Amino acid sequence: MAARGKTGQVAGVIPARWGSSRFPGKPLHQLAGNSLLGHVIERVGCCKRLDVVLVATDDERIQREARANGAEVVMTSGQHKTGTDRVAEAITSFPAIQHIVNIQGDEPLVSPSLIDLMADTLRKQKGVDMITAANPISDLTQLDDPNIVKVVLNRSNDALYFSRSALPYNRSQGDLFSPFRHVGLYGYQRGFLEKFVSWPEGDLERVEQLEQLRALENGARIRVIVTEHDSIGLDTPEQVPEIEALLTGSTDAQYSPNINQSR
Repeated sequence: MAARGKTGQVAGVIPARWGSSRFPGKPLHQLAGNSLLGHVIERVGCCKRLDVVLVATDDERIQREARANGAEVVMTSGQHKTGTDRVAEAITSFPAIQHIVNIQGDEPLVSPSLIDLMADTLRKQKGVDMITAANPISDLTQLDDPNIVKVVLNRSNDALYFSRSALPYNRSQGDLFSPFRHVGLYGYQRGFLEKFVSWPEGDLERVEQLEQLRALENGARIRVIVTEHDSIGLDTPEQVPEIEALLTGSTDAQYSPNINQSR
């Protein structure tokens, strides 16, 4: 529940929908003794820098599951094209919320310490409109995998570009660069989020099918936290055994705040 009367709140919002072409009903799928959504809610409950956690959905089955796991639920329109649109609607009745972390509802191994670092950055650095994360790519074969989004940064750790292609292209074949894999966790200042969802889809966004490019196309700055955390999302039923094994073996020690950097 939001802390009534407190202004400048930081909210963690988990958008969740029933429909999925590859995995219908995914939020309620059982993994290691709990639903996928239940695991995400439990992990986010370990955060120390969030004032409120909301689940945003348009489905009553998800609403019941979220409440059974102790989460506050906001029912939203069923017409949203993206989770970001759903998040933006969810906060409209909470004027005290000024900073938002958009937490993917299909990542049961999301790092509480990374969420907390994003929340602190948004609260303390009002000039950061949008924030996300990336981790170093150690397996260079991933550079050519279009399902793995790459990002390049400037010297202030702001994003220059995101792509499904190899980024940067290592023409010299030297070892002088460290490629980064984008981690799909986002934070926003409220005013920026409201502007973002009002902008039309951008050309680069349409080509790459990467929503964050809309921000870059409109001249916004995206701060990137470099982290060693490598969360895995559940996209297809075939991934269930792998993620169950990871959930069974995961411990809170893996998510110590010192593994993330805001450089």
